[in-house]
Amino acid sequence: MSFLAVLSDTHDQIWQLDKALPHLQGAAAVLHAGDWVAPFTLKRLAQGVAQSTPIHGVFGNNDGERRLLARVAAGFPHVHLHGEFATLELAGLRIALTHYPDIARAIAAESGFHLVVYGHDHQAHAEWLGDTLLLNPGEVFGGLTGRSTLALVEPATRQVRWVTLPWD
Repeated sequence: MSFLAVLSDTHDQIWQLDKALPHLQGAAAVLHAGDWVAPFTLKRLAQGVAQSTPIHGVFGNNDGERRLLARVAAGFPHVHLHGEFATLELAGLRIALTHYPDIARAIAAESGFHLVVYGHDHQAHAEWLGDTLLLNPGEVFGGLTGRSTLALVEPATRQVRWVTLPWD
């Protein structure tokens, strides 16, 4: 089984997103934990991966144009915009996807999810809570921390491979 590509906090930084796209090729699915900001960012991601690769995303606190984001997502059959929270079954894993760290931590501590993904604080982080991997891929944006990152997760082992994108 192929890997899961995990991103968050793009914040309209399409130049960084373009650098991320080659790392998404061959993914079983792409997960985005919110803060796309403008609909053109979602469109760029949708056009940048194969239509056979599902993209699952949620809204973040900076996604003000939610109706247009939903309209853009509806124009791509492989894009699934779930609102503020998603539960998914992908690659044999039960996955929760949210933007917020406090919600993610509570779910990971109390549930039977294999993987819980969040964003919001822009800090790349992976932690095991029992048998649940709690994962923040960091920020594609790069402007808050000075690091532009994403995570690739191997479903069978839930091993995380970090990708740091050049940021200038």
